[in-house]
Amino acid sequence: MAALAVILTVLTTAAGCERQGVPEATEPLLATEIGAPVASERPTSRVLAAVKRRGRLNCGVHPGLVGFAYTDNRGQWRGFDVDFCRAMAAAIFDDPDAVRFVPVTTEQRFEALKDGRIDVLWRNSSWTLTREAGQGVVFAGVNYYDGQGFLVRRALNLNSAAELNGARICVQGGSTSQQNADDFFRLNGVEYRAVVLPSEEAARDAYGREDCDAFSGDISALAAARTVLPNPNSHVILSDVVSKEPLGPAVASGDERWASLVRWTLNALILAEELGVTAATVQDQTEQARDPRIRRLLGLDADFGAMLDLDRRWAAQAIAATGNYGEIFERNLGSQSALDLERGLNAQWNAQPAGLIYGLPIR
Repeated sequence: MAALAVILTVLTTAAGCERQGVPEATEPLLATEIGAPVASERPTSRVLAAVKRRGRLNCGVHPGLVGFAYTDNRGQWRGFDVDFCRAMAAAIFDDPDAVRFVPVTTEQRFEALKDGRIDVLWRNSSWTLTREAGQGVVFAGVNYYDGQGFLVRRALNLNSAAELNGARICVQGGSTSQQNADDFFRLNGVEYRAVVLPSEEAARDAYGREDCDAFSGDISALAAARTVLPNPNSHVILSDVVSKEPLGPAVASGDERWASLVRWTLNALILAEELGVTAATVQDQTEQARDPRIRRLLGLDADFGAMLDLDRRWAAQAIAATGNYGEIFERNLGSQSALDLERGLNAQWNAQPAGLIYGLPIR
């Protein structure tokens, strides 16, 4: 018992020593103690260093998908993914034009990342286990929640893809589309014949020539395809959604700092919409904002940019260049575009109705 008493005395004394200098739970922490960023001890990003030496960002994009990445009549790149490339260039250089767009096919996209031909891939690519764990790439977030569907001729008067028994279905090879279609039809006991084409454009053209009865792919890609078909109103996207396709930017593995820069540039644009910061208001809010969340986003109270090896106004630069997430969406995919897509799952988490877009906190 005497020995036990000694041990208890020692433990009590040690615990008391450990509590010295540590605030009690009831003592509030000062804002400077919990909100101030600290310098990162991680190695400098080798990709960012190369981008800065080069003086531009090499951004991999789709060769031509209306709404996402395409060249207009003047040869200028436009689209949802293109605007995120420009936002990154603005965050790094304060110049949205400091970017070179590199068209990459489905088969080329991940190899182009790994061999360094592109610094980042913004090209309607689904985040899957096989791609991230098996192909040596890292996805830095989701900028569009999509799903696979079916485009058919309105004259067929179909209500569901399950009615496509014996049909010829055009799908793009080298993507997840064929496997998703196989899974759906097998689950529903429907026989079909896959017409596998090398690209989305080839699949769309085959459908347009009536070489197949339906075209299956990401719903956003089907909406884009419909806009360039003769008499778009004669085609309809069925209500079936047969897969989850979280689309987002990817980088080569092995450079965590670079992945963080891509991730937080995307997140800053999402957060800007949530907080009501737009391309038109960002300058005034830089001068007048009182909301501490906006002040942190715009680099007014603390230098979070230093953690990314960027200027403290990196997020403000990106927002000023392209607008926030909602502005980018509406301009390229939503009501201001030929696609006229609803926000759906891509609405903010606190919208009515709510979506899946959620801004991570900058603090």
